[in-house]
Amino acid sequence: MAITKTTKSPQTAVLKHLLKRCSSLGRNKTHYDQPGLPFDVPKGHFVVYVGQHRTRHIVPIKFLDHPPFQILLQQAAEEFGFDHDRGLTIPCDEQVFLALTSSLLTQL
Repeated sequence: MAITKTTKSPQTAVLKHLLKRCSSLGRNKTHYDQPGLPFDVPKGHFVVYVGQHRTRHIVPIKFLDHPPFQILLQQAAEEFGFDHDRGLTIPCDEQVFLALTSSLLTQL
């Protein structure tokens, strides 16, 4: 019986594209002056907007590996889609998001 790789979902490709646009993923010093790249986002992080007031948060890309964060991304996809210019909007109470991210930071 041969083992085959599963194909990635279209959502994965869209998420990678979004992360490339709104993060420092793959960015080097020569590209810091490109229009549209956030200068304050450290390498290996991306921007999300959370809560009623759309508070901006910078989170590590490693969060994408954790199931609780993946659930938030799925909720974001269902409510807002992934077509964002500056960052991902997550439909979550900000206090809940902060508690989740604090918990995930202890696991990194």
